[in-house]
Amino acid sequence: MEKTLFPFVSIVGQEDMKLALLLNIVDPSIGGVLVKGEKGTAKSTTVRSLNQVLPDVTSADGCPFNCDPSRPDRLCPYCEGKLSAGIDLKPVTRRMRVIELPLSATEDRVAGTLDIEHVLKTGEKKFEPGVLAQANGNLLYVDEVNLLDDHIVDLLLDSAAMGVNYIEREGVSFSHPSRFILVGTMNPEEGDLRPQLLDRFGLSVEVRGDRDMEQRMEVVRRRIAFDSDPEGFLKAHRKESEELKASLEKARSILPDVTSDDGVLRGIVSVTTSFGIDGHRADITMMKAAKANAALEGRKAVTKDDVRRVAPLVLSHRIRRRPFEEAAFDTEELERCLQSM
Repeated sequence: MEKTLFPFVSIVGQEDMKLALLLNIVDPSIGGVLVKGEKGTAKSTTVRSLNQVLPDVTSADGCPFNCDPSRPDRLCPYCEGKLSAGIDLKPVTRRMRVIELPLSATEDRVAGTLDIEHVLKTGEKKFEPGVLAQANGNLLYVDEVNLLDDHIVDLLLDSAAMGVNYIEREGVSFSHPSRFILVGTMNPEEGDLRPQLLDRFGLSVEVRGDRDMEQRMEVVRRRIAFDSDPEGFLKAHRKESEELKASLEKARSILPDVTSDDGVLRGIVSVTTSFGIDGHRADITMMKAAKANAALEGRKAVTKDDVRRVAPLVLSHRIRRRPFEEAAFDTEELERCLQSM
C-alpha cells in the first residue's frame, strides 16, 4: 500500500495541516489533530501519506498490542505475565503505521470483545483485540469523524487521553495500553462535532483549496506526474522522505531536553486568557506544541516564534463563537499578548 501513496513531502501548500501532524508525531501527548475542510483539499491524501515518513519505534515481539518493552509501566496483561514468569520481552524495531477506522465500525470492533463463555468455562480471560489494540503506538485515522456515533467518538477520545482501553462485560474486565495519535478529518458542510468533543482534540486546522494560480498549477503537475509513473515519482522524492523521517526521529529524541522559561509560560497564559479560553487544557497543549516545534527545528529552547506558530493550531477550535459565525483568528491580538514574553 505504501508504494502507491502520494509522497507527503510532495504535497503543495497546506503548511498548517502538515505542521500539526508532524508536531503530534514528535509528541503524541499533544492530543491529536482535527482537520476540517472542503472536499478535494488533500486531507485524506496527506494523512495516509504519513506512512512514508513515520519514525521507527520499538515493540515486544509477538505482542498484539505493540507494547514497548522499555516501558514496563505500559505493558498489556500478556507481556506482564511473561515478565512474571521470567520470560524476557524481545524488542523488535518497526515503523509506526497509519491505522484507519472504518466509518461503520461498531463499539465491539473498536474496543475489542471479551469471550464470556470462554471465561465461564475455563476461568481464563480471552480477549479479541479491536482497532484500539492495533492503534497502540501508531496513528489512528478517522475520516469523516463528524459522522461517527457520539459514543464511538467518546470512546476514541477517552482512550487517547488516558492511554488505556478498558472493556467490561458481564462483570468481567480487561484493559490494555492504547496510546495513539488520533487524527480526524471532516467536511463542515456535513455537520460539526459537539464543542465538548472539539476541545478534546489537541490541535485543529481548517484547510481550503489554493487560490494562488501557480500553486494550483503545481498541484495539477505533481498529481499528473504521480498518476502516470507512481514508482518513478516516489523514487524521485525518496531521499526527501527519508530526510524528513530522520528529522522526526531526531526531534523525538531531543524533545525531553527542550526547556522553556517563565517568560514563555507567561506569554502562553496571556494568550489563552486574552482569547477567553476556558479551562487549562489549551495552556498545557500550547506548551507541549511549542516544545515539539522547537524540537522539530532542532532547538532545545522554546522561543516566542514557537508560541506564535502553534497558537492558532491550539486555539482556533476553542474560541467561543456565535452560531454560524466564522471569525478569523485574530493575529493582532496574538502579537499583543506575546509582548509579555
